[in-house]
Amino acid sequence: MLDIKFIREHPEIVRKDLEKRNEKEKIEWLDDLLKSDAEYRKLLQDNQKLRQRRNEITEEINKLKKQGRDIKEKVREAKELPDKIKQSDERIEELKNKIEYYLMRLPNILHESVPVGKDANDNIVVKTWGEKPKFSFELKPHGELLQELGLANFEKAAEVSGHGFYYLMGDIARLELALVNFAVDSLTKKGYILVEPPLMLRRKPYEGVTDLKDFETMMYKVEDEDLLLIATSEHPIAAMLMNETIEEKQLPMKFVGFSPCFRKELGSHSIDTRGLFRVHHFNKVEQFIFCKPEESWQFHEELLSNAEGIFQKLKIPYRVVNVCTGDIGTVAAKKYDVEAWSPRESLYREVISCSNCTSYQAVRLNVKYRKGEEKEYVHTLNSTAIATSRAIRAIVENYQQKDGSIKVPAVLQKYMGKKVIGKRE
Repeated sequence: MLDIKFIREHPEIVRKDLEKRNEKEKIEWLDDLLKSDAEYRKLLQDNQKLRQRRNEITEEINKLKKQGRDIKEKVREAKELPDKIKQSDERIEELKNKIEYYLMRLPNILHESVPVGKDANDNIVVKTWGEKPKFSFELKPHGELLQELGLANFEKAAEVSGHGFYYLMGDIARLELALVNFAVDSLTKKGYILVEPPLMLRRKPYEGVTDLKDFETMMYKVEDEDLLLIATSEHPIAAMLMNETIEEKQLPMKFVGFSPCFRKELGSHSIDTRGLFRVHHFNKVEQFIFCKPEESWQFHEELLSNAEGIFQKLKIPYRVVNVCTGDIGTVAAKKYDVEAWSPRESLYREVISCSNCTSYQAVRLNVKYRKGEEKEYVHTLNSTAIATSRAIRAIVENYQQKDGSIKVPAVLQKYMGKKVIGKRE
């Protein structure tokens, strides 16, 4: 969330940013937040004076008694003070809750380079890479082909678990492991530390990493437990330093996380319903960085470069888009999406999301670093390295052969021990 000090000192920056996002309701929130914050701070001062007066008046009454003087007025004042303090405490708590409500829901301040737009159609293409493959035959949907080859079973998964789940078998399951190992190897060689995080988080740290309004409708909750299944390893990795102050020399801290991810949202049912693009469970390798504020924009480009490098080595054509104000969500200050080429549909589909969240998560999680005698909030950044289900779909489509087999990308062949999978004898 935004630091309340920043909002007090720069309300017009926040207001202009909300206007850019077309967040009319939250502009009204901002006015009420500033008014409530001013009242809250004044009440805190007044409340402290009331408590100080409560201590003073006891001494004054004792002095008057010793002097044999009238204490009626002082006694009356003393009797009134507890009720005044109680009323003040109640109002302070009410204002505190209101301020926290607004702060937890106001979005991050956008970088000046974020394009203004209503939805994904207004995202700006900043780069296109790779030569699109040409086919002399009609491509089969990836799910249909995998099932025909005995490499996946969507019907049985739907029967035992519901739609949006899948069985991967044989060489396609090995291909998934190859993708994970390839991505992890690529990043650990660059100094990223491998993390396998908890697959469940309590609500408090989860509210620290994201606006649950954005995620809660697609998250799985453990019944009768204060636990949510993670939607991405970004979230538990960010929470790893909750309420900690680290030394400046420890920054940057670079991690590569691997985990299953769980999401209720299935998305469109019109495309490849037997498939791997939008599913309830998938495995993902994620990049995450904690860094000093002045370094975060260079690391944003580094994360993007790492992700692009993986898809370039896979030789999957893609494009990079700068995500617009209407599509960016609450937490990121700027976000790139990498979209892989889908030759069967002749369009690009998202496979990577790369975000600079500046201090937004750090303020919510209370993650700081020591800068001399002062403490400052760190910046946090995240990016997909490989979401295996989407990468598998891209490989199956871009490497599909006329006989129904699938070439293994050259960079994965050492992990697979073969150059082709699904070849019929």
